[in-house]
Amino acid sequence: MLNLQQTQRLQQKLSPQQIQYIQLLQLPTLALEQRIEAELEENPLLEDAATETADVPEDMAEESVEAESERDPDEEYDWAELLDNTEDMYGYKARVDYSREEDRELPIPATGTLIEHLRDQLALQELTEEEEIIAEQVIGSIDEDGYLRRPLESIVDDLSFNAGFTPELSDIEAMLERVQRLDPIGIAARDLQECLLVQLRAMPPTVEGRDVAIRMLAETYKAFTMKHFDAIRKKLRVTGEELREAFDLIRHRLDPKPGEGQFSARQNYITPDFTVESVDDEFIVTLNGRNAPPLHISRQYRQMLQNMVARKKEPGSSSVDAATRKFLKNKFESARWFIQSIHQRRHTMTRVMHAIVRLQEDFFRYGEGHLKPMILNDVSEIIEMDISTVSRVVNGKYVQTRFGVYELKYFFSEGIRSADGEDVSNKEIKAILEGIVDGEDKAKPLSDQRLVGSLEERGFRIARRTVTKYREQLGIPAARLRKEIVVG
Repeated sequence: MLNLQQTQRLQQKLSPQQIQYIQLLQLPTLALEQRIEAELEENPLLEDAATETADVPEDMAEESVEAESERDPDEEYDWAELLDNTEDMYGYKARVDYSREEDRELPIPATGTLIEHLRDQLALQELTEEEEIIAEQVIGSIDEDGYLRRPLESIVDDLSFNAGFTPELSDIEAMLERVQRLDPIGIAARDLQECLLVQLRAMPPTVEGRDVAIRMLAETYKAFTMKHFDAIRKKLRVTGEELREAFDLIRHRLDPKPGEGQFSARQNYITPDFTVESVDDEFIVTLNGRNAPPLHISRQYRQMLQNMVARKKEPGSSSVDAATRKFLKNKFESARWFIQSIHQRRHTMTRVMHAIVRLQEDFFRYGEGHLKPMILNDVSEIIEMDISTVSRVVNGKYVQTRFGVYELKYFFSEGIRSADGEDVSNKEIKAILEGIVDGEDKAKPLSDQRLVGSLEERGFRIARRTVTKYREQLGIPAARLRKEIVVG
């Protein structure tokens, strides 16, 4: 016997247009450029109108988009009416003058990878065939930060399996030493101690502090990492001045991560999504449109539709076949939705940026030191949109100001109330904390508890665990690790 039941449920579902808008909203400028290029390749009705941006006024294009968005997507099109409504329509024009020199795409300099840089140097050395194979295996095992963390025994096994010969472990170690002396010096080190020692030993013997630095790393490495300077001086039997020279040499002239960030297949640049300028004491917010070309419906396909309509009106002519009508309708809808989503994205992002400037006016006027507490909900209430929308706009976006480029997330922080009752951003507290540490006596660094006292003297009552958290977020070591050698 069938058991039939009737239930009523309320569900919220996003339309394909809404999903597309949400996806575009969270893209930064460069990712949006790639997304537009992909859409141009996929949809023949969508066309880049960068060379024809003067044909359609932007306000007329926006009005046509809004009017067309009210059409029922399931309604059959009257092609003659469609053509009337699409003459130079659905244009999306970025607010950019492409003739300006500063708005042109800057060329990316050609660079090589770290692996290529090392191979080029090996090519200049006289190596046997087996040595070349070993060197290739060693170089190929280097991590992104320039270290070799694979056991040498694993390299021997790989060569035995792939190269058809089994080298001795001493052969691998000999080749590793040669690789470590390539530029950058210390590359392919197995740990920090070896990395620093390789760099020191490559220096001329006349460098002040070199010999003591080598002994300090080789004989008292653990004490060195803990900055137990008295124990090091006693063990090495050196003066305070000699120890200070050695320590300064290591700290200022050696690279703990050789090769990191120096070589890459492509340089990564931050492209600001917004620019905020002050003109006549008013803030002008500009959304970067350089990498979002103006879009419109293809003129070629519009002409095709005009020809179809003309033939349809002729006596005895056949109407457009169903497959062609379906193809054109789907591609037209897709192009229309995409252009509309781009326009809506620009509108939403601009509103969010205006709200941020309004809430952080002192920062944009005077710079760092004037940041106010602000959360996503503050912006959400101003623009009357959901917090999730604000979060998508903020994530991964940057703004160019007169004080530098900042990620939008930078402007959001919790607040702490000072002794005079003023709310201060925790980012400002971190800046004050960093200044206190910079000005401390390096022979007797301040403990976290003493940092609490220093902040309290400035009117900020903060728990020690909070100070510890802020210190760690700033990358400031504990007091014992900030201790420096002071002679005299």
